[in-house]
Formats: sequence, C-alpha cells, structure tokens
Amino acid sequence: MKKLVVNGRLIDIQSETIDALLRELGVSIQGVAVAVNSEIIPRTEHINRSLSDEDQIEIIRPIGGG
Repeated sequence: MKKLVVNGRLIDIQSETIDALLRELGVSIQGVAVAVNSEIIPRTEHINRSLSDEDQIEIIRPIGGG
C-alpha cells in the first residue's frame, strides 16, 4: 500500500500507475490532466507512469462557466 497526497489529501492506495489510480478513485480519464510532483504527465503515459510513496498528485478538471 502506498501513501500519496492527492489534491492535498493524504490517502492510502493500492495503485501502481496513474491509470490504475484514476480507476481506483473512480475518476473518468476524459477531460482530466494529472500532475505528479508538479510535472504534467501526458495521458499517453498514464498507463506506464509508476507511482511512489509520498508522490504529490494533482488531478485537474476544467470548470465551465459563463
């Protein structure tokens, strides 16, 4: 089990990759950007990008408004 900080919250997670993390959290991959330790990770790399203990993850979704 890993300890990650996701959007400012410390969580315990089983996931090994960004793709698995998003699925475990129930986050749709459509329209989201993910940064690991302040580095934006391209969606094409989510399936291969490993996560480590204490990584800082930001999951960002655009917000529409008028």
